[in-house]
Amino acid sequence: MAVSTSVGSGPVGAGGWEPPEFTPDKVDLLFVVDNSGSMADKQSVLRTALADFVVGMTNPPCVDPSGNSPPVYPESGSIACPAGTSRVRTPVLDMHVGVISSSLGGHGSGACQAATSPSNVDMGHLLARSTESSAVNDLPTYQDRGFLVWDPAGSHAPAGESDPIAFTDKLADIVAGVGQAGCGFEAPLESFYRFLADPEPYDTIEVSPTTEDITLTGIDATIVAQRKAFLRPDSLLLIVMLSDENDCSIRDESKNYLVAETGNGFRMWRPRSECAANPNDPCCRSCSQSQAGCPIDPACTGPDGHPARLTSAEDPVNSRCWDQKRRFGFDFLYPIERYTQALTEPWLVSRSGEFVPNPIFSDLDLSDANTRTRGPQHVMFTGIVGVPWQDLARQNELGEPDLLGGLNQFGQPTGGLKNAAELADPPSGTTFSSTWDVIIGEPSNHVAPADPLMIESMAPRSGANPFTGEPTVPPNATGWNAINGREYTIPLGSTGDLQYACIFNLPDGAERECAGNVQSCDCRGIGGQINDNPLCKPAGTSDQADPGDRSTTQDHAKAYPGIRELQLIRNLGERGVAGSICPAQLTDTSSADYGYRPVMNAVLDRLSTAL
Repeated sequence: MAVSTSVGSGPVGAGGWEPPEFTPDKVDLLFVVDNSGSMADKQSVLRTALADFVVGMTNPPCVDPSGNSPPVYPESGSIACPAGTSRVRTPVLDMHVGVISSSLGGHGSGACQAATSPSNVDMGHLLARSTESSAVNDLPTYQDRGFLVWDPAGSHAPAGESDPIAFTDKLADIVAGVGQAGCGFEAPLESFYRFLADPEPYDTIEVSPTTEDITLTGIDATIVAQRKAFLRPDSLLLIVMLSDENDCSIRDESKNYLVAETGNGFRMWRPRSECAANPNDPCCRSCSQSQAGCPIDPACTGPDGHPARLTSAEDPVNSRCWDQKRRFGFDFLYPIERYTQALTEPWLVSRSGEFVPNPIFSDLDLSDANTRTRGPQHVMFTGIVGVPWQDLARQNELGEPDLLGGLNQFGQPTGGLKNAAELADPPSGTTFSSTWDVIIGEPSNHVAPADPLMIESMAPRSGANPFTGEPTVPPNATGWNAINGREYTIPLGSTGDLQYACIFNLPDGAERECAGNVQSCDCRGIGGQINDNPLCKPAGTSDQADPGDRSTTQDHAKAYPGIRELQLIRNLGERGVAGSICPAQLTDTSSADYGYRPVMNAVLDRLSTAL
C-alpha cells in the first residue's frame, strides 16, 4: 500500500501527528439524526432541547468562586461577566451546525430506493429540507451551503447568525425536516463516517450481473465540497447522534448487500449448527459459504439440494441487523473499530487500499491562512440511543438511579448522567466490573449485557434490571415494568420486531390512532391476533398492568438496544457521552431531568473541560 509522508500542511510530530492546535471558541457541531419510521417523536424531544443547548454553548453561565450566579446576566457570550464572576466554560463565538440522516440507501439491494422515498438515499449529505418528501434543500442556510453559522462577532464574510432564538428556530426546522420516511436499515455510524472521514466516498454503487458483487465507482463531489466548507481544521468537532435502533452499517463490498434484500420473498441462508453454541467457532459460517475444513452439516442442505435457507419466521425482513453471526453465520456490518479509528487516528485506509490522511485531522482548505489542525482530544461523540436512563444515571445514597440527586464520583449530589470514569468504575451495589458490563456486555465475545432489557431478542426475555431491581414482565402476566412496560408477543406473519429496551409516553400526552394504513404506528392489529404491545393504550377500562388485548391507539414511543453506538462511546473514553433516547419525564419543563436535558448537560459539562 502506498503511504503518504505528511498529514495536513505542517511538520509531522511524534506518532505521525502535527502538533495539534485548535481555537477554543470554535466548534463544528454535526447532528446525525435517524430518519427511519418511529423517529418523529424523538426528533420532537430533541427540538425542545436545542434552545438550552445552544445557550449553554454560546452564552454559558457566569458564577462567582462559590458557584453563585450574579443578579444581572450578560445578554450574549461576547459580553464580559460582572466583576467577581467568570464563565463556567469558554463561550462559543464561531460555530458551524449541520444535520445529516441515517439513510444510505439499499447498499446495492432493491430496498430503500429513492422512488419510494427521497429520504431513503440521503447518502450522508447535509440536510436542510422543509419536509421528508423533499428531494432538495429548501430551508435557509449560510450561503446555501447546507449548514448554519453562529457568528455574533461577525468574523465570517458575510456574517452569520447572531440571534440565538432565530438560530435555534432555524436548526429546529432542519431537524423536523429530517422526518421519518428514511431507510429502515439505519446506518448512523457509517453516515457520519461518510460525511466526515471517508477519504473516497463513492458516487455510485452497482451490482455486477456476472459476479453479483457490488462495484463502487467515482467520488461523491457533493460530500467532498460540503465537508470542506463545514469542517474547519482547528475547531472542536462535536457529533451528536440520535437513534432509537441499533446501528446497521452494512459493509459496501462483495455480496453484503444481500442482507438488505427484502423483495420477492428473499430469505437469508441458514447458518451452520456451530453458530448456535459459539458464533466465534471457526466453523460458524453461512451454509452458502465454503464448508472446507468443517464436518458435514446435514442442516445446511435444503430440500432442493442447494444451501438451506431460513424460514420467514426465522428471518423476518425488518430484523436483519442483530446478532448476525449467530443467526446467519456471517457478520455483514462494518466493525466498530472503523469508527473508533476515524475519531482517533491520523491515518485511514482508503477504498483503493492506501493509507491516507484522515480528513478529520487534516487541513482540507490549503488556500486560506488557517494552518492549525485538531488532535483527537478535540473530537467528542454523543449518542442518544436505546438504553434505559436508569442504567446511565448517577445513583443516590440509597443506590437508586437519580437524575436529580445522584452522587458523582466525589460523593456530591449533582444528579445527571455518569461520566466516562463513572461508567468504567464498578457500579455501586452490584458485582459488575463496570456499567458497560450491564448495558453492552462484551459483544466481540458474544457475552450478553447484564441488563436483560439490553439483550436484542425477538423472544420475551427474563431477569431484572440491575439498578432498579424491577423484573421483566412476561407477555401473559399481570404487571408493568417502569422501563419497558412489558415483554410482548411479536405477531406471527409480521415483518419482524425486537423486544424494547425502554419506552416513554408520547410527547405532550399525545395519542396516535393506528387503524388503516397509518405509517410509523405500532398498534395496528394483525389478523385478529392478540395485541399485548406496551406501546398501545389499554382497551376499555383496563390499566397498564392488564395483560389483555390492547387497543389500536398508541400512547408510548419505543427504543431498541443501541449496542453498536454504545460500543463506540465506550471505546472513546472521556470523549464519549452516552444518553438515553427514552426521557425520564416530559411534563415538568423546568426540571433538570426533563427530556434530553440530562444528556445535553453532560455534553456541556464535558465541553467545560474540552474548551
